[in-house]
Amino acid sequence: MHTRVVVLGAGFGGLELTTILSDAFGDALDLVLIDKGDAFVFGFSKLDVMFGRITPAEARHPYRDLVKPGVRLLQSTVRSIDPASRRVETDAGTFDADILVVALGADMDPAATPGLVEGGHEFYSVAGAEALRDVLPRFERGAAIVGVTSKTFKCPPAPSETALLLHDYLTARGRRQATDISVVMPFGIPIPPSPETSSAILAAFAERGIRYVKDTLVRSLDTARKVAVLSDGREMPYELFLGVPVHRVPAVIEASGLAVDGWIPVNKKTLETRFPGVYAVGDVTSVGTAKAGVFSEGAARVVAAGLIAQLRGGPPPEPYAGRGSCYVEFGHHQVGRVDVDFLSGPKPTGIFEAPSEALVAEKALFGASRLQRWFGPHAARQL
Repeated sequence: MHTRVVVLGAGFGGLELTTILSDAFGDALDLVLIDKGDAFVFGFSKLDVMFGRITPAEARHPYRDLVKPGVRLLQSTVRSIDPASRRVETDAGTFDADILVVALGADMDPAATPGLVEGGHEFYSVAGAEALRDVLPRFERGAAIVGVTSKTFKCPPAPSETALLLHDYLTARGRRQATDISVVMPFGIPIPPSPETSSAILAAFAERGIRYVKDTLVRSLDTARKVAVLSDGREMPYELFLGVPVHRVPAVIEASGLAVDGWIPVNKKTLETRFPGVYAVGDVTSVGTAKAGVFSEGAARVVAAGLIAQLRGGPPPEPYAGRGSCYVEFGHHQVGRVDVDFLSGPKPTGIFEAPSEALVAEKALFGASRLQRWFGPHAARQL
């Protein structure tokens, strides 16, 4: 009887894990990959949708294109998880796993910030980005705020990228002088692990007249007065509010008992949870890295290597180091990169590569290589 590995979530972590295990075992392993969605979307594609670079359809890479030996991909909602027995109940039935990997990511909760749903816009979902694509042409004057509403959120560079791309968007339409752009962040600098990257972003802000409001959050929007109320009590008027919503562990994880203090704790070296045979990777964990796809991918590689060693015999893999490269949109048709190491040293560190057109091409190759690896050569050509 084949070992059954059940993977919950087909994002960076789930796709990378099942790809490695399929390559290693093929049909000799029973791999079940479950996701409620019907397509994969890169996080950076949401900015492309928002600013009209691509259509929403072009951002989606359907899971039906994923055909790999040993892998059953099910589009279904996970209703309950019993980590002690490794039993998962879904709309498509119940699955008992020999090995369970949770990669369900973080959910967004716009309603947790009073006024955001009624008086602002979020850009962390495809639907939100698509809605903003239609809103931005109507923004002609006044204050725009890119505001973070909780300390834990996906892709820490994204608010800064949004402000820089908004500057380009408004400049191209002759509206920039009639508008103000501010970024409200919970950090003293935009990218805490990399002062060099942060300095480059702040220099870009200064050059473009973008205000950086540090060490605070947006707690609510007063929609009647059109002001954002910050966690330190200050108020900022706005005409356009682009919000990073509160992030939460999915409700099914909260109900399962896997989460502690909001996220799933894991062994930082192996990604094992406190339940035998249960692993967690990516945004759903409190492992200590940024919540971004590249770190989920790296964690999945460690879990895959550990499972291969366990099933075939052999030494355990190198521990997870929390390393990854994040591409940062600087506007002006240029992209920078920061290579971050969260876990291997005494504190997180980041090495910066200055923005260039060459890194625009490198970012595109990053996306295309993942699509080819996960979905096949035809998918890479869609990016």
